[in-house]
Amino acid sequence: MKKLGIKKFLCIVAAVLLLFFAVINIIPPKQNVESNPFIVSENELPMIAAHRGGGLNNPENTMLAFREAVNSYGAQIIESDLYLTKDGHLVYNHDEYIDRTCNVNGDISAEEAEAICEDESRRHYISDMTLAELQQYNFGYYFEDENGSRIYKDVEDIASAGLQIATVDELFTEFYESRPELMFIVEIKNEGDAGREACRILSQTLEQYPDYLDQIVIGTFHDEIEEELKANYPHLLRGAPTGTAAKFILTSFTGTNLLDRSDFACLQIPMSYDLGITLKLDKASIIRQAHKRNIAVQYWTINDAEDMRFLTGLGCDCIMTDDPALLQQVFYG
Repeated sequence: MKKLGIKKFLCIVAAVLLLFFAVINIIPPKQNVESNPFIVSENELPMIAAHRGGGLNNPENTMLAFREAVNSYGAQIIESDLYLTKDGHLVYNHDEYIDRTCNVNGDISAEEAEAICEDESRRHYISDMTLAELQQYNFGYYFEDENGSRIYKDVEDIASAGLQIATVDELFTEFYESRPELMFIVEIKNEGDAGREACRILSQTLEQYPDYLDQIVIGTFHDEIEEELKANYPHLLRGAPTGTAAKFILTSFTGTNLLDRSDFACLQIPMSYDLGITLKLDKASIIRQAHKRNIAVQYWTINDAEDMRFLTGLGCDCIMTDDPALLQQVFYG
């Protein structure tokens, strides 16, 4: 009798669990956002996002790179990071310092520049420099073409060549009339008060370009900046913070997505993540669960043609790449 009782109890528990999972997969989950321009239609190719403007094709984060990505390689999205200058301008750069990509240290080799980057005391930080100071330098100085030649090292008119550091308003102005449909993925890198000021300046700048207001998604690794965006700029779309993204993926794997209470617009993830064991994130199930919530799924940073083809077959919404020229070739031959 005792064994029969235990078996009956386990059967009831199993039945309840099955009913629970059936119900939560039948009930439509709430939409994270009402309208999401970053989601592509079914059977449509993913959007091409030029990571750092396409740093393998042209000097990263320069107007030259942004122009080529959009005009030559068909990028629908520009992706980059934002930093606040000493005098309150938002500029595009991957690092908080500029020594890796420009000639701020004079005519030295790339290896010598890398050594400076390793020494925090020798770096030139964006937060310590005005925009005018930053604009003196050639941000294509160390860029090499496929033959290993530093083809922009000796350019004299860096402004005309698009090799100065680029500002937010400069990029918006460049494309607003000719490409009003262009989209943007940005990450606010500053934390604390500087990060809050960066949020204010970005929002204020976007007001001058109203068509872009709904075509930009903003991310951050800093909790206080995420809270700032949610509290004071709720009209701007946000990417998922790391912890929120992890929670969403977990609920996707377990089929309990209905219980997730996030409100981000874009899930930006790699194909896999190393947690001691490799966690594969290139799953159609993640994309399906995200689309149920009106969330776009964007994979980074994809520079291999086979990976590009695989993700396209999965039905993701965007592929971020340093090589938009290659992704265009994969799509269109």
